[in-house]
Amino acid sequence: MSQAAPIVFVSREDASHAADWVQALQQAMPGERIVPFDQLDEAARQQCQIAVVANPDPQRLRALPRLRWVHSVWAGVERLAPELRDSGLKLTRLVDPRLSSTMAEAVLAWTLYLHRDMPLYAQRQRFRVWQAEQYVLPEQRTVGILGLGTLGEAAARALLAARFKVCGWSRTARSIDGVQTYDGQQGLAEMLGQTDILVCLLPLTADTRGLLDAARLALLPPQAQLINFARGPIIDDAALCDALDSARLRHAVLDVFATEPLPPDQWQWTHPSVTVLPHCSAPTNRETASAIVASNVRRFRETGEIAANVDLERGY
Repeated sequence: MSQAAPIVFVSREDASHAADWVQALQQAMPGERIVPFDQLDEAARQQCQIAVVANPDPQRLRALPRLRWVHSVWAGVERLAPELRDSGLKLTRLVDPRLSSTMAEAVLAWTLYLHRDMPLYAQRQRFRVWQAEQYVLPEQRTVGILGLGTLGEAAARALLAARFKVCGWSRTARSIDGVQTYDGQQGLAEMLGQTDILVCLLPLTADTRGLLDAARLALLPPQAQLINFARGPIIDDAALCDALDSARLRHAVLDVFATEPLPPDQWQWTHPSVTVLPHCSAPTNRETASAIVASNVRRFRETGEIAANVDLERGY
């Protein structure tokens, strides 16, 4: 196989993280040459057709005149898709079964955290209060999932196995055994109205930005709880703060924020009804992700097929 056209790795990550990615990708594709953008000479930049990326600077992609295909090693492309909308490039986001199982694990773990009143018991410990809450069966608790794609479906199955009642909402109609599914605006209102623990797994698009505003948060039953493992801007921060301050919402587990890392002066850090996580719910596994990229690249080399799975107009 010709080595004349290397595969470039483009990232805003620090040099050590980028080097780890290049090493994992190279091990998965020994017949290819994986080169960080900064190490490409001008001749190589003129030849590159494939870029593997992790939150890349779009200016660097524009410096590759023969580039045809951008393969992200992240599942989320809400920033990258708009940046490439008019580029004519094909975009592939990571779809990794390992990521789905990791997310399902996280959804189940933090749902149980809320279901079993762990935030309340942590507060009582601090104040030396010996008081137990009445136990609620999982069959008596409804978990609603916003977003029924690959991640949402895996999460739903994990919750069903733990005996929770599960409902879910998606932009278009979906059917999942054991899950009461909804779609459309009326469906969203119906789902929110019965949800005790709401799990957000939606992609961030123009349609989902600010989706959980004050009006929609008010549709949740009193003392409902919230988990956001999607993207911060899907929730109106001010509306969420108001709902928690008034105790209409009982608790929120937040793994994603409009600005990351979360600045130290933000209200979420110190709010007694918020659990802050450092965007750790479903980290990408370099080895499995690299194997998926390698499989897609191999197919491209053999058939010319580009495994593009992102609609740049829709943003996901």
